[in-house]
Amino acid sequence: MLRLLVMLLALASCARMPVPAALPPNFTSILPVSCKQVLHVTAADDQSTSAQLRMLQCASTGNWSVVGETIPVRIGRHGLAWGAGEPVLPAAAGVRIKKEGDGCAPIGIFRITQAFGSEAAPSGIKLPYLHCTSHHFGIDDVRSRFYNQIVDDREVACDWTNPETMTPSSGCYKLGAVIAHNPQNRPGLGSCIFMHLWQGETIPTSGCTAMSEPDLRKVLTWLDPAADPRLVQLVDPR
Repeated sequence: MLRLLVMLLALASCARMPVPAALPPNFTSILPVSCKQVLHVTAADDQSTSAQLRMLQCASTGNWSVVGETIPVRIGRHGLAWGAGEPVLPAAAGVRIKKEGDGCAPIGIFRITQAFGSEAAPSGIKLPYLHCTSHHFGIDDVRSRFYNQIVDDREVACDWTNPETMTPSSGCYKLGAVIAHNPQNRPGLGSCIFMHLWQGETIPTSGCTAMSEPDLRKVLTWLDPAADPRLVQLVDPR
């Protein structure tokens, strides 16, 4: 009986041990030291419309470990293309460069700046939260000075056409987070990249990273601005 108890305690201890995680050296070498949380998204190849997300945290020792279970996500309907991130990474040879309207999710390292949604801020969210109404729009018009920004049309003068409502009838922006792709808002490099609710587990996005509502709530409440979180999104190097 004592031997069985010792074995059970040992198993429980192992279950609590963090699972090590490995990020590509060319990515980890330029992550800021302030970054202690990473959403690590990997796809099988740059044409894939599905991927896997792992929540990673960095210990004081500098070692990364996995938090929770792997989360299935959907990405761009045309796969992945090299994005404009922060820090900046030089484009890999032979990889497409992301452009406005290409239907690709971006490869790179991106800050996660704020959460948003058409519902009131859910309990537990630590990121700054923007409660979106019918007056909020994502601007993808390259001629607008508000390109690649979420605006409130009650606060700024309209200089855009065909903006993206932040309260779509599909409900995909019920909850989400802003991915700081193209942080300099350079026209044509791609706009309004978010993390949001998927429309179904087999339905790709226009360039965002999407997942189920339970998984998104889990991710959003885990993210902490004090940990300077990043999305690291890429083709699985294995």
